[in-house]
Amino acid sequence: MPVSSESLQTIAALRTNLESCILGKAFEIQLLLTALLAEGHILIEDVPGTGKTQMIKALARSMSGDYRRVQCNPDILPSDITGVSVFHPREERFFFRPGPVMTNILLADEINRATTKTQSALLEVMEERNVTVDGETYELPKPFMLCATQNPIDFEGTYMLPEAQLDRFMMKISLGYPDAATERNLLLKHKQGQPVDQLQPVTRMDNIAELQKEVRNVFIDEAVADYLLNIVRATRKHPSVMLGASPRASLSLMMAGKAYAFIQQRDFVLPDDIKVLSPFVLSHRIILRPESRLEHVSAESVVKQILQQVHVPVALER
Repeated sequence: MPVSSESLQTIAALRTNLESCILGKAFEIQLLLTALLAEGHILIEDVPGTGKTQMIKALARSMSGDYRRVQCNPDILPSDITGVSVFHPREERFFFRPGPVMTNILLADEINRATTKTQSALLEVMEERNVTVDGETYELPKPFMLCATQNPIDFEGTYMLPEAQLDRFMMKISLGYPDAATERNLLLKHKQGQPVDQLQPVTRMDNIAELQKEVRNVFIDEAVADYLLNIVRATRKHPSVMLGASPRASLSLMMAGKAYAFIQQRDFVLPDDIKVLSPFVLSHRIILRPESRLEHVSAESVVKQILQQVHVPVALER
């Protein structure tokens, strides 16, 4: 079933809104929207000041839903995110006071400045879309997306994210520095203040939920699915890798491929979609051997090498 014109208009409006204040990052914006439509979470890692927080803020302002921001630091507690039960003396019972996680878009800013105990509070949130406090389980609003930013791990005062949490992020991206022309335009656009503050919503959260349903129906051929699996399984056999991508990574790559195809106005997934997305979906899930790190091998280079080796399915026309 072809992508509807209403869906295309919504996606185009979101992209226009984001590109109006996040300059020179059209591809990264595309990846952010891919994660949103694929019902995934995204991690943005880069040095301070490259626009990580502004990008998520622009996404939240483009949709008329709930948005919360948590500034992570070593003092923040798990209950500061998930919520806490408070005793009411007059009622003589406990009431649940929801934390900032009860929202549609949650920004965990500088997530790797929080301790591992606080980071682990997000594991249930990311996987099951609910929180459990004092034995009671509370569902999160739908749709829900966790967007996290982090500084490179060699910066002072940061903690490495647990492998289990990294595996729950559908994608990890980096923005990088803008080129000279883009940075000049950035200065000019900020003369009157932050462009993000001027953004207006262009869609509603229930529309995003409908788009997510449409994405699930995007067709993926068995040959493309096998290509995807061959890439993921190759990460587990690579000599430089100690721990390869998980089955959750396979599911994430498939859903990301569907959403990426949907954004490209297609109702079917191409091998090229998988090839484009693999570095962003798989690299942060790979743990290298210690000797590989000493040889300056990176997870990204491993994925690129695998993409060059795995056979790409080609349709033959008669």
